[in-house]
Amino acid sequence: MAIELPKQYNPADVEDRLYKFWTDKGYFTPVIDKNNPKPPFTIVIPPPNVTGQLHMGHALNNTIQDIIIRTKRMQGYPTLWIPGTDHAGIATQIKVEENLRKTEGKSRHDLGREAFLEKVWDWKRVNGGRIIDQLKKLGSSCDWTRERFTMDEQLSRAVRKVFVILYKKGLIYRGYRIINWCPNCTTALSDTEVDHVDEDGKLWHIKYPIKGGGELVVATTRPETMLGDTAVAVNTNDERYKNIIGKSVLLPLTDREIPIIADEYVETEFGTGCVKITPCHDPNDFEVAQRHSLEMIEVLDANAKINSNGGKYAGMDRYDARKAVLVDLDALGYLVKTENHAHAVGHCYRCSTTVEPMSSRQWFVAMKALAEPAIKVVEDGDLEFIPDRFAKIYLNWMRGIQDWCISRQLWWGHRIPAYYCDDCGEIAVEEYDVTECPKCGSQNIKQDEDVLDTWFSSALWPFSTLGWPDETEDLKYFYPTSTLVTAYDIITFWVSKMIFQSLEVTGKKPFDKVFIHGLVRDSQGRKMSKSLGNGIDPLEVIDEYGADALRFMLATGNSPGNDMRFSTEKVESSRNFANKVWNSARFVLMNLEEGKNYELDKTSLRLEDKWVISLYNTLISEVTANIEKYELGIAVSKLYDFIWDIFCDWYIEIVKPRLFAEGGDDSAKAVLVYVLSGTLKLLHPFMPFITEEIWQKLPHEGESIMVSEYPVADVDMRFEAEEKRMDSVIGAIRAIRNIRAEMNVPPSRKAKLYITPISEGVFSDDINHFFEKLAHASSVEYGECPDSNAAKLVTDSATVMIPVSDMVDMEAERNRLRKELESCEKELQRVDAKLSNEEFVSRAPAKIVEAEKEKREKYLALQKNLTEALEKLQ
Repeated sequence: MAIELPKQYNPADVEDRLYKFWTDKGYFTPVIDKNNPKPPFTIVIPPPNVTGQLHMGHALNNTIQDIIIRTKRMQGYPTLWIPGTDHAGIATQIKVEENLRKTEGKSRHDLGREAFLEKVWDWKRVNGGRIIDQLKKLGSSCDWTRERFTMDEQLSRAVRKVFVILYKKGLIYRGYRIINWCPNCTTALSDTEVDHVDEDGKLWHIKYPIKGGGELVVATTRPETMLGDTAVAVNTNDERYKNIIGKSVLLPLTDREIPIIADEYVETEFGTGCVKITPCHDPNDFEVAQRHSLEMIEVLDANAKINSNGGKYAGMDRYDARKAVLVDLDALGYLVKTENHAHAVGHCYRCSTTVEPMSSRQWFVAMKALAEPAIKVVEDGDLEFIPDRFAKIYLNWMRGIQDWCISRQLWWGHRIPAYYCDDCGEIAVEEYDVTECPKCGSQNIKQDEDVLDTWFSSALWPFSTLGWPDETEDLKYFYPTSTLVTAYDIITFWVSKMIFQSLEVTGKKPFDKVFIHGLVRDSQGRKMSKSLGNGIDPLEVIDEYGADALRFMLATGNSPGNDMRFSTEKVESSRNFANKVWNSARFVLMNLEEGKNYELDKTSLRLEDKWVISLYNTLISEVTANIEKYELGIAVSKLYDFIWDIFCDWYIEIVKPRLFAEGGDDSAKAVLVYVLSGTLKLLHPFMPFITEEIWQKLPHEGESIMVSEYPVADVDMRFEAEEKRMDSVIGAIRAIRNIRAEMNVPPSRKAKLYITPISEGVFSDDINHFFEKLAHASSVEYGECPDSNAAKLVTDSATVMIPVSDMVDMEAERNRLRKELESCEKELQRVDAKLSNEEFVSRAPAKIVEAEKEKREKYLALQKNLTEALEKLQ
């Protein structure tokens, strides 16, 4: 009894059922096996935000990880893929607070810290698992029994311990410095959280009167901050200003005098060579102020409004204040001129609000000592970036890294474990809650209100997810991890932090390799975004085409580090490929007997069998090597070509007569099972659902394809001579098909072939049936063709001639061509008449005239081709 598959593959009938089968069987959960000669292979998922929803970037990232992890699992490695989500401090707090305003008309301040945090946890419990469910729809084979969240109790303990370790080593400190401030999110940002965008702005030249006579002109892009100026600086070596250094200027719009100082920071070529120094609102000015012990005057508050130090401008938004200041400067004669000026402006990575440099007391990580080993581990090649060009981006960032501002003015996140004594001012930093001052014994203790930067906890992800700071069996066995898969846009955000934190805290690198992939762009090459409205929901694609089609599309054409373009046409092509695989497997299964095993017998293999087996074993070697080098796009392209072209279009067609012969041909069936089973295994990491569904129907051992043994190339199954011979035969058949197509010869019309071999040992009577079946040959004769009117084609191994009279009814074909030529020439005359009519050319719309000209070119080309075809038949 034949084995049957449904006529059509319907992903909706298969995917949820198979995913449940895999999870119920526990295939995603590895066993710690110290007797396994193969080392463990571990990947930690880049944790998506708990607020998140699956987008194409997630789909690409997790498809790549799943391809790698499924391959390693089948190759026998103890394989762990750790999933989880990030608490996403700013994003989650904003989302919950927006929801609070909509539903209750309240802000977080109305509720208070504890009540608001309870709301956030409630929101997380309801919505936090959405993106995890979406990852499952994609087929991600993560170990869900080890799922983590960055604010789980154990991970929070790890965060607290690392903070204390670094603080007690002097690597975390609290300092007064210029930081990046988002007035919308009302929190500090690290340098990596600021996106710099080139903008067209203005450069205003403002006159500052010198006390005692004379004036200086300073150039600024921020006139509203002049209210916080505490000096004017010139370059130490600028001869123009040597005689006024040490004098004072009268600060316009205020009643203050400020000194003229000399500092090498000033660029003599910028503007007038004089710059205003506003220490609290510019990082360079802050450094100058530190060197010269200048007064520090803040003029902007947390919402970027002018504060009480701004006099009559107090309460104004920064941009309104700018306009008002400029009006007053102009009215008082201080505004000299205005120039256009392009410059880079920092924006919050989360909300795109223009960031303010603000002086503030914040917590920082001292980076110099931490950066050095993190640079060395990459320079020495112990930790590898793929492609290696991204190591340069990483190293450039680490070599120029500034101290990392880690405190955030938020409520949702890991609260900083620093405690302040209100009585003696002592600061205690401990892993436990401090209730009594260690210095004076007072119980009048308060914990720091700020929370840690989200990236602080995600930097510990490779080891905190495995149980650190406890010495767990997971940590001992699976750490360091093997490969990190991530996009290039978070190398500085996240990858760099994991490397230096892991080296400092565990003494080990977090992973061996960092595989960098590109971004998914739309069909026009634009970044997908809400503002452009070009985002594609992966779940909608899965609903329409299936997860396998989406995964295959994302892998196709993918090359390390490069962006890729999404298009519906590519997904449809991948869906068509899935259908091709399904239909070919259905055909094979229809020719198998249920319950029967088909074992290969090398002694009964024919030429075509050895050819496909040899190519299949080459495929194993190449695909395995490509995946090992993370060349997934190349691997999937080779699989596509082999399955579609070699297996389906050639081998199956070649063996059909053997299968349809009385009693069938068990040798051909064994080859079909051998090649199809193995190819499905190679394809499984890319298209897990369809391959599992088919494999379950094929004769097999074991419960699932995903835990079956990955194919290994068999040198005894390489038949180079037969492979070369069959390639020559197929080359000749392709050439014959092409010439028949050019001459519009129907498949039903047979033609005799005359073959003159160029290579020895390729063409003989034993392969004639290939030409009869696949090239519509009536018969094959070896030698020259006696008919002088014959089509001649030359391949690398033979000259083939086909009598034209065998392919074409000469008189009927001549009549057909004459009729076509006559019709073509009539159309040409009609177009020429139109184009020679001056009234038509002058009055008709330009598009219509252009269309007629294009028609003329088309008819001229057709006339030429028909005339040449007729001449050949004369």
